[in-house]
Amino acid sequence: MRTPIESICLVAVLVLASCQKTEQAPDTRSGSGSALVEKPELGSGGMTRQGSGSAGAKPTWIDIDSKDILARTETVAEVSVKHVLLAWTELLPAYPKGQIDGRALRRSNAAAAQLAQDLLAKVRANPASMDALVKEHSEDPGARTGEPYTLGEGTPFIPEFKKLAFRLELDEAGIVRTQYGYHVIERVVTPPPDPLQSTDIMSRPPESGDIEVQHVLVGWKDSAAAGDPRAKARTKQDADKLATEILAKVRAGGEIAKLMKEFSEDPGTKDTGRAYEITPDTTMVEPFKKLSLRLKVGEAGLVKTEFGWHVIKRVTPDSLNSSDILKRAPVTEKAKVKHILVGWKGANTNKDKRGMERERPALEKLVKDTVAKLKQGAKIEPLMKELSEDESSARTGEGYEVTPTAGLVPPFKNLSLRLNKDEVGVVKTQFGVHIIQRVE
Repeated sequence: MRTPIESICLVAVLVLASCQKTEQAPDTRSGSGSALVEKPELGSGGMTRQGSGSAGAKPTWIDIDSKDILARTETVAEVSVKHVLLAWTELLPAYPKGQIDGRALRRSNAAAAQLAQDLLAKVRANPASMDALVKEHSEDPGARTGEPYTLGEGTPFIPEFKKLAFRLELDEAGIVRTQYGYHVIERVVTPPPDPLQSTDIMSRPPESGDIEVQHVLVGWKDSAAAGDPRAKARTKQDADKLATEILAKVRAGGEIAKLMKEFSEDPGTKDTGRAYEITPDTTMVEPFKKLSLRLKVGEAGLVKTEFGWHVIKRVTPDSLNSSDILKRAPVTEKAKVKHILVGWKGANTNKDKRGMERERPALEKLVKDTVAKLKQGAKIEPLMKELSEDESSARTGEGYEVTPTAGLVPPFKNLSLRLNKDEVGVVKTQFGVHIIQRVE
């Protein structure tokens, strides 16, 4: 599903592959404007998610971090937390336009620091008071749903938030500052799975190979995806009923793309039927990723996140992918690659007119012809200039340095690290189809 990945919002609406807002998450590499750079996908509904905001003058602040907790060396692998976010007026540049809470604009850093410490004292005196404090004070709309955030090692939250969360004891609370303000965080008991969830599937070990999924999102009025008018008018009980009915239709052979168009509240995929490529490193909320990685091809399941219910079906990977190469173990820890990005109707191609007007058969022919030319010895740079829809590298012939930790979308990274020098491969991502050649 980010948060997937063209943009990321700080409001409690679903951010999957795209967002109803226009702000772009910043590139993780200086000087690059590439669409390839990985940005959080599904799960960017709260202000604690990594990658949002814009650059601005560095604000000053009072240091009230819980240093005793942050200094601990013992951590946990997974944790559930609730939190109160408090910002102040100097943090305005860190937020996309219009997304900072109005209370923060009337608050100084000193006032925010005092309020954060007051709230921390209340939580420590009575851990059960956190829900009421979140509802009254928190400026993270995603937190106000009442559902805790469950964090794993790969969950795309900002590092400072995760560092404190992973060091808290059960029912313990602390404070940490991020670019969005002070977070008063309490560790809570991880809630049991909803009985409707496909817990039998989620208890399996992960599957191997290329994993692509389509999904239908069904929210309700208290979920973080309640930006959709249908969700706003729906109770949790109604959502339960609808999600189970949709799952039954998918399992009975119903075409999920049609069900997405009719029912889904994911703005990034509902009209296109686009699938998400899932790997263990994909920056999506943990329950969605956990179920997706355990589905067999053609199988469907149901999982709940803070955004709502997700009816997820694993589909056959795109036939253009270089599946033989993707099955290999990585052959290098560092590669330099060049690529040609081409899209088609319904794919995210950064609004390039060629991709927006290209039908799927024309795409397949273009990819096969281009791969054949490269395998016959053609230079990739002229083909990049002629064909590629990646604006940052098409004109210059620029290459990408790829490592396991590079901030690139996982399918692109996975193929690049499996290519031998001068070898050519193809992989599909949410941006289109990438014809990649390893040059170093």
